[in-house]
Amino acid sequence: MVQSPAKALTLQEFLKQPETQPASEYINGQIIQKPMPKGKHSLLQTRLSAVLNAALQPEQVAWALAELRCTFGGRSIVPDISVFTWSRIPCDANGEIANTIDTHPDWTIEILSPEQSQTRVTKNILHCLQHGSKIGWLIDPDEQTVLVYLPPEQVKIFDQPADRLPTPTFASNIHLTIEELFGWLVIQLPQV
Repeated sequence: MVQSPAKALTLQEFLKQPETQPASEYINGQIIQKPMPKGKHSLLQTRLSAVLNAALQPEQVAWALAELRCTFGGRSIVPDISVFTWSRIPCDANGEIANTIDTHPDWTIEILSPEQSQTRVTKNILHCLQHGSKIGWLIDPDEQTVLVYLPPEQVKIFDQPADRLPTPTFASNIHLTIEELFGWLVIQLPQV
């Protein structure tokens, strides 16, 4: 949903506003509220974050963070998953992760919701790539397809069960296929 306030807000004014649920993003002077995640979106986001963190966090390679506001290049966006390499995790004076993230993720991942604009999400991924992200994924649960964006704005389509999804070099130990990713959507109920 695009919100048109009575007076256009600057990015700084937007950042002073209370957070909304679901999150709102600031894009080209407009405030756009993300749709509420549904079942497939939520399950993929939770499971993928856990898999990435299990592979990357123990060796202090990177952290995958869900729904993290990232403000850079004149936009304030909330990717479904933002992956930051260890040395780029923004920290405060105490060495704790900063509350305000004023930089791009190294890897941005979006999971398309049924009522979400694929064009708008793609523009956010391209914005990340233009400001330094190494790779972007757009996961479409309904089509069981992943669009992988690589700089400079090259897109590859992965939609066959055996297709192995490319990852950034820092995540080369992650080997995930389309079949594995979308297999997470199938819930095995206990036999009665």
